[in-house]
Amino acid sequence: MGGPVLSLVYPDIHANIATSGGGGATTARPSTTSPRATTTTRAATTTQSSGSGSSGGAACLTFKGHDISSLAIMEKERTPTFLNAGGQSSNAVAILQSGGANYVRLRIWTAGEYTVANAISLAQRAKSYGMKILVDLHYSDTWADPAHQSIPSGWPTDLSGLNTRIYTYTKDVVTSFKNAGINIDMIQIGNEIRQGLLWPVGKTPNWSAASQLLNSGRSGAIDGNPSSPPKIMIHIDNGWDWSLQQWWWDGIQVQGALTLDKVDYIGVSFYPFYGTSATLTNLKSSLTNMANRYGRPIVVAETDWPASCSGTTLSEPSIPISASGQTQWVQKIAQVLCGLPGGLGKGIFYWEPTWLTK
Repeated sequence: MGGPVLSLVYPDIHANIATSGGGGATTARPSTTSPRATTTTRAATTTQSSGSGSSGGAACLTFKGHDISSLAIMEKERTPTFLNAGGQSSNAVAILQSGGANYVRLRIWTAGEYTVANAISLAQRAKSYGMKILVDLHYSDTWADPAHQSIPSGWPTDLSGLNTRIYTYTKDVVTSFKNAGINIDMIQIGNEIRQGLLWPVGKTPNWSAASQLLNSGRSGAIDGNPSSPPKIMIHIDNGWDWSLQQWWWDGIQVQGALTLDKVDYIGVSFYPFYGTSATLTNLKSSLTNMANRYGRPIVVAETDWPASCSGTTLSEPSIPISASGQTQWVQKIAQVLCGLPGGLGKGIFYWEPTWLTK
């Protein structure tokens, strides 16, 4: 069957998804991050994975996850047929689970396609395969990232009102999952919030406002399911950049608002597309410094590597642009995480392997 193969890789586990089906995706990243979309159209290649244990594989990692936020949208728009590594037609979630994944990551917007209902439906599919759920709240009507953190339409525009609204919204999301029979295992209070959230009110370096808003969101998440509250992740981009991480984490801790003891996991993004400084050597240095300074478990909450890509210089040119390169990329990230002090490297979430774009 023709069509691209999406490699869903972990160092000691590997599953391929081949797809067929027409149509184009209506959802696209903002232009500032559009190279990420190039990773989803891939050459038909089957690879073998290698490595296991703390020195070469993912055996030491607690979380082996994939962001599948767009899966149902792609199934509707592209009507793909998913093939496992053996060439048999199968459910995409089943392929991921059989390949060793134990978590899915699901984003939610305050408008648009990435609704609470969409996330709950995908979460129910993942739970049926024994997987856990990380919910990624963007607190925006569309993409939230370092260049975009707009207050949702209809929300207040003052700090007091936003503290109340982010609390009630987060609580309602968690409660909606609970009412659907799903306890969220982990939740992100914001997405890639290097420059804060809910601009302009919570934009850094207005640390007090940003810290208050994050703390209010955290409280809402816990109060939404007090008998089984989700773990809290705070997530910013450029995990390779220690100066950024130190600036942000030292600044965001405000007494009476968000403090480090209220954060269960530090999440970072790590992509090879946006600058040649995003090397594995820099990632290791940065995450090691973070582990030593903050002592919190660390997760690479977003990453991927292309199997086909043109017009972009990647940060690790020795890794091939191929499905086998994807395996190597994830394998090397796992090696970095498994080598962090105190066993604080906990997991990887591969970004949108089932998102089919042009």
